[in-house]
Amino acid sequence: MNVKDNSVNIKDVPPVSGTYHHGDLRAAAIAAGMKRIEDMAHPDLGLRALARELGVSATALYRHFPNKDALLDALALEALNRLGKNQAEAGQAAGGGREGFVEVGVIYVQWAVENPALVRLIYDRVGKVDLESDNPSAMGEAFLQLRKGIAALMPDDMSGERRAVAALHAWSLVHGLAMLILDGQVEYDPDMVRKVVGSTEFNNI
Repeated sequence: MNVKDNSVNIKDVPPVSGTYHHGDLRAAAIAAGMKRIEDMAHPDLGLRALARELGVSATALYRHFPNKDALLDALALEALNRLGKNQAEAGQAAGGGREGFVEVGVIYVQWAVENPALVRLIYDRVGKVDLESDNPSAMGEAFLQLRKGIAALMPDDMSGERRAVAALHAWSLVHGLAMLILDGQVEYDPDMVRKVVGSTEFNNI
């Protein structure tokens, strides 16, 4: 996907009128696509193969996803939102604040280890990320959790640039750790992950 702007470039696919005889075809296609991609080492999926699996014509599916890129973008956004939902629940269960933000980071690594194909899909499809953006719909729920966590930890008068630096610092930490584990350089140890994520401080950023 070619990216020329400074936002998470997962393109929204506009809803199309019409119904699937078993319900919502777009939602069914995303659910089926997510299930198939979860088992792939290198995430890829064709519209025609997915249409056959759903028992519909390729034409019906093309009404919702004009091409394979649109389908993969929609699946990547769904993956981001699933990750973000898990992060939000963990952060809330920990009571928010710094402890909640630590849980958000721990869940990032845990979810990546448990869903390697979905993580690869996300970062195959997203473009440049504007961590100062106020448009959560363009960022996906996972990036929104990152923004919320930084906002909760840093003073209200902190500049947008410093918050963006802190967000990039936190994201780099958990994403880098997750990739080291997925690529086999580091063994996955939940206790060590928690210690590493919990060692992050933002006071001097």
